[in-house]
Amino acid sequence: MKVLVINGPNLNLLGKRNKAIYGDKSLAEIETILKNHGQSLGADIVSFQSNSEGSLIDFIQTHSPTADGIIINPGALTHYGLALRDALADCSLPVIEVHLSNIYAREDWRASSVIAPIARGQISGLGWRGYVAALHTMIGELKGEDWE
Repeated sequence: MKVLVINGPNLNLLGKRNKAIYGDKSLAEIETILKNHGQSLGADIVSFQSNSEGSLIDFIQTHSPTADGIIINPGALTHYGLALRDALADCSLPVIEVHLSNIYAREDWRASSVIAPIARGQISGLGWRGYVAALHTMIGELKGEDWE
């Protein structure tokens, strides 16, 4: 089982960027945590980050045919990345949207997501733990596990 973990613009600065909002873990640290959890759950994690919407789309188009699901933090593309949204919809994989901060408790414009309507669900405001929650949820769904 393979899960793609995709991170959009500015997430390469995690651990340095506004720690009060985004936490102090770097993206590399989060990716290591996810790879370890993935391994314990029997899943390969393939991570990718770009500040360019086109590169994110190229990654999805290249890697989705051999993947089982996608966890994505689209960053600012959450609010206007329609081409990214289309690429996610076109790949026909289950998608879980993740945000480190609670996008509903911040500026009004952050509360609007063009990704949410095509996602299985959205996790917002749990910091790096939101990625872990998304991974456990994704693997559970892919394995057909009940919530009991």
